[in-house]
Amino acid sequence: MLERLGDPSIAEVLLISQPESAGRARQMVVAVMHKWALAPYGETVELLTSELVGNAVRHTGALSIGLRTRRQRGWIRVEVRDPSRALPCLLPVRELDVTGRGLFLVDHFSDRWGVNLQSRGKTTWFELRVQDR
Repeated sequence: MLERLGDPSIAEVLLISQPESAGRARQMVVAVMHKWALAPYGETVELLTSELVGNAVRHTGALSIGLRTRRQRGWIRVEVRDPSRALPCLLPVRELDVTGRGLFLVDHFSDRWGVNLQSRGKTTWFELRVQDR
């Protein structure tokens, strides 16, 4: 699967900025979690990746976005790069809201997250603590 779509644990994978890209990104990060023997973290990584990719597709006007996964002892990190320098906003969420929950979920389920501005665009990322085996 990673051979076909690209392996974001080796190098950044470019995705066309369209709603279907969130599904491709989910498939890739779940495959990476299996490759790293971290499958129990797959659902959380899948959800949070989908939120970051979805935000990049919906809010940046990008033609393409980049996906990258990184692993250090005790941590995994997922990065989504886009060409917009507009910062994402963590909005207050009310019980009946049907939109605007993306960063709320990232903030709630990740151990930390942030944005790195670059000269052209930004990288939005989240990290999870993991149990190394």
